[in-house]
Amino acid sequence: MPLLPISDASGAALVVLAAGTAAVVDLRTGRIPNLLTAATAAAGLALAVTGAGSTGIVAALAGGALGLGLMLPGHLLGGTGAGDVKLMGALGTLLGPAATLTAFLASAIAGGVLAVGHAWRRRRLGATIARTARLATAPSGTKAQIDLDAPATRFAYGPALAVGAVAAVLWQ
Repeated sequence: MPLLPISDASGAALVVLAAGTAAVVDLRTGRIPNLLTAATAAAGLALAVTGAGSTGIVAALAGGALGLGLMLPGHLLGGTGAGDVKLMGALGTLLGPAATLTAFLASAIAGGVLAVGHAWRRRRLGATIARTARLATAPSGTKAQIDLDAPATRFAYGPALAVGAVAAVLWQ
């Protein structure tokens, strides 16, 4: 029996609030603050430890680790920022592993749509597609080129993560 029972709707509201806030801040500043990701992770773990949420401690830890693990390769290849990685891990503590995977996959789709739109708007769609193909076949040499082109190609990924998190909440 939970000590401080909250409904699944309240847990879902925390996910939507954290992801939405991160999206807005990322769009405005180009960063997702550590304070936001730490507070989200702390809330997810606190709910799990107290039994107040729908995710137990093992699932919260697994969801957090899965979120970090899924996003880290993209960061190491230069595709996402560290704040994006930490946000997915933090959201994972609220979502648990199954919903974290759903959030990641939905975020990847939303991020792809945003990337295409961003490249099209900047008239770099052909170059972006070619660079993505090179990244898939020869990641080591392409990362250096991506890093050089970063100012022209970078966009806020927080909105894609928010779409993925909301999709995971709705899917449950």
